[in-house]
Amino acid sequence: MFVVTAVGAALQNLFPQQESFALVLVTHRLPLWFLVFALFLPRVALVVAWLEGVLPPFHLHGWIPLIAAVVLPRALVLYLIYVDQGTSLWFLIHLVVAVLVWAGVGRKYRKQRWS
Repeated sequence: MFVVTAVGAALQNLFPQQESFALVLVTHRLPLWFLVFALFLPRVALVVAWLEGVLPPFHLHGWIPLIAAVVLPRALVLYLIYVDQGTSLWFLIHLVVAVLVWAGVGRKYRKQRWS
C-alpha cells in the first residue's frame, strides 16, 4: 500500500495537473444586460435596475443618487461599476463613452440659418 502511494506521488510530481483558464466576463452583482444597456440609455437602465432590485448598495444616501440619476446618469453608472468591479474593462468602456458624450460627439449637428 505504501509503495502504491509513493509511486502515485512520484507520478504527480512528474506530471503536474494543468490548470485550465477560461476567458470570462467579470460581472459581480451588476448583470450583463445592465452593463450593455447603460451604454446607450443610462437613465432607463438605472430605472429598470432599480425596479428589479439588482443595483448593489452604493453608499450614497438621501437625495444624491436621485439627483445624479436625473442630472448625470452616466456618472452614477460609472460610480456603480467602480463600486461593483473596480477599474475593470466595463468601467473603461463606460468611461470612454461618457467622455465622448460629454465632449459633444453624440450631439446632432445643426446648421444655423442666417437671415
